[in-house]
Amino acid sequence: MTTRIGSSAGAASDIGALRDRLNGELIVAGDAGYDEARRVYNAMIDHHPVAIARPVDDRDVVAAVRFASAGGLPIAIRGGGHSVPGFGTVENGLVIDLGRMRGVTIEPEARTARVAGGATWADVNAATAAHGLATTGGVVSTTGVGGLTLGGGIGYLARAYGLSCDNLESARVVTAAGEIVEASEADHSDLFWAIRGGGGNFGVATELRFRLHPVADVYGGPMFYDLKDAATVLRLYRDLIATAPEHLAAFPGFQIAPPLPFIPESRRGEPMFFVMTCWSGPISEGEAAVRPFRVVAPVVAEHVGPLPYPAVNSAFDGLYPAGLQHYWKTAFVIELTDAAIEAHLKYGPRVPVVNSTMHIYPINGACRRVPSDATAFAHREANFAVVVAGMWPDPADNHANIAWVRDYYAAIAPESEAGGYVNFMSGDDEDRVAASYGGNFARLREVKRRYDPDNLFRVNQNIPPA
Repeated sequence: MTTRIGSSAGAASDIGALRDRLNGELIVAGDAGYDEARRVYNAMIDHHPVAIARPVDDRDVVAAVRFASAGGLPIAIRGGGHSVPGFGTVENGLVIDLGRMRGVTIEPEARTARVAGGATWADVNAATAAHGLATTGGVVSTTGVGGLTLGGGIGYLARAYGLSCDNLESARVVTAAGEIVEASEADHSDLFWAIRGGGGNFGVATELRFRLHPVADVYGGPMFYDLKDAATVLRLYRDLIATAPEHLAAFPGFQIAPPLPFIPESRRGEPMFFVMTCWSGPISEGEAAVRPFRVVAPVVAEHVGPLPYPAVNSAFDGLYPAGLQHYWKTAFVIELTDAAIEAHLKYGPRVPVVNSTMHIYPINGACRRVPSDATAFAHREANFAVVVAGMWPDPADNHANIAWVRDYYAAIAPESEAGGYVNFMSGDDEDRVAASYGGNFARLREVKRRYDPDNLFRVNQNIPPA
């Protein structure tokens, strides 16, 4: 189904004409709040857009897209704003900031949620938890729903219920032609296939409809270990997660122990190894499900037990506030080899600050039951997605901390696939985009040609039109 609204927005220089067409807000250089409005999550990014549109409805989005298209302006789409490469802003282009479109509507009997394009996972969790329901979100609740889902959507519930994009039933998308399209398996199925992993290459997702699952309280939390036990715990994780019940989510990593009450004061600020667990099955089975991690090596500190799913989904929020410097690298991994583990043991303990980390997310279980060509998210053969997430507050540390990320990635790359998870890729990873989509890349380029032949939506991990 396709709907047309209005006419061409006119010349790019006519900012006043666009402002008149918007029910929402338009901010340009010189306006009060411009500098605040142009800031993004990654403080390393400092762009000056021509204008920042803050739509309140689909008509506003259509007007903004048509304005940019007529004037030849690049468009940056900002949902939750968590893009590490800073794709939520653009130099001398138009930002469409969906932050005022955050509504969430729950249909409890149908177990579905309609989520506006600017919502975060915290918004979704607040609405679904009231009904004892949830769907796969990310690991940080301030992450945008749209960006995470369009890139795939790895999170705590992925082993049990699939990726976020696997739970997407339909989406309303404003295309480069300024058309509102309802994409689903029944309508515009080619576009629906592409947006489930293909990122923001194909339009502006103004509403997403998700399938929900009966998840209320879960059992889990972090366990911290001495670095000397990292190899033992990592090997247990590798072997256990291969055949663990799908309701068990767990990911290991390296982390400087934060100043939290459950961590002994004498160990805070010390590099440690940890495992984050989340059991989404019956609470009575949770303790047994996570017990292998408790007995494999001495646990220095833990905060594990029953808690609401939204509490797990927001557990890391405090470590990752807006305004840090960000530089990340990512890899898909089929087998966590002994050589890969040795590389992690070498570079993981060098984690530079409390905000930086390395995580190894499992993407087996329900994720593997979806064929690799059923959605744009192609690497269903992978068992893990690794991210080396460099995050720190002081720009003076950029050179040293970027070097840590790059050296770490270079060490694990020989034991990894050529592609990576697009939501974790940095701005200098353009040469890895094709490999990240594998056998789906050619088909994605054809869909791009049909819906965005002029590559209007290119401020992303770009898929050029065929």
